[in-house]
Amino acid sequence: MKKIITLIPIVFLSVSTFSQTQWKVDPYHSSLNFNISHSGISMVNGKFLDYSGSLTTNGEALNNANFDFIVKIESINTNVEDRDNHLRSADFFDAKKYPEMTFKSTNISSTENPNQYKLHGQLTIKDVTKEVVFDVSYGGKAKSQQGEKLGMKAETTINRFDYNIDYDPTAAGIGKEINIVVHLQFAKQ
Repeated sequence: MKKIITLIPIVFLSVSTFSQTQWKVDPYHSSLNFNISHSGISMVNGKFLDYSGSLTTNGEALNNANFDFIVKIESINTNVEDRDNHLRSADFFDAKKYPEMTFKSTNISSTENPNQYKLHGQLTIKDVTKEVVFDVSYGGKAKSQQGEKLGMKAETTINRFDYNIDYDPTAAGIGKEINIVVHLQFAKQ
């Protein structure tokens, strides 16, 4: 009987390990976007073009899923080359010293609404790591000739001053809050 009781946790752990599914971001069907107010009268939109991410799911839902992302700061694109170069400089992201921004999830939980989740994690920009919470809309899964895909949208707002991105020569020209909207499609591995 003692052997059976000892064997149960081992079997349970083995089954849960095998039921995990690995996914990688499909960059052809994903985008990492942001916007920020400018002069208090308009918004500047931008995106990052070079990033990678992985997702580990356990079963059908996103509960207990794990997310890891790496974003290359050099890939920032606001469609204005001079502005992009300034954003890469030490005034903003300091891309030479801090070439990557990272996100690692710590928890994901479902909400009262079906297919809606709260994704908690550690966002690191420059030399600062802070807890952030994304509102996630789970789009579901689809199968095609290219394999199985999983889709979602994630949104949050951060204060750039929290990450030492505090350049603002006019003290009113550039907003503090950055809205982040990420559209993700993952490919099953």
